Amino acid sequence: MKTVSEIRKLKVNNYVIVEDEPCKIVDISTSKPGKHGESKARMEVIGIFDGKKRSIVNPVTHKISVPIIDKRTAQVVSIEGDEVQLMDLETYETFNVPIPEEFEGQIEPGAEVHYLIAMERKKITRV
Repeated sequence: MKTVSEIRKLKVNNYVIVEDEPCKIVDISTSKPGKHGESKARMEVIGIFDGKKRSIVNPVTHKISVPIIDKRTAQVVSIEGDEVQLMDLETYETFNVPIPEEFEGQIEPGAEVHYLIAMERKKITRV
């Protein structure tokens, strides 16, 4: 799911969709309007799921897709290799997600973790 927003309304730490990948904005800079043009915004973004840095330049009035981010809490049910099975604490739905590199060795069965859902993909964000 996604919505649309003008670039001028976005701030650092907001999310946008670039190349069909939900990304977090790490830097925004705008230039002054030229003689025959309008202000341009340069955004530096990092993909939530792939970790790639991207850079885009568009007029500040340009509309860009913004993903709907759902942040939730889950309990670790089991660990199977490099994947972990989680149970959502609101819906009691169980699902598997890969363990991010930064949390390897920190996740134990029974522990609570925070995760996010963006564009029907899930990722652990905090242990």
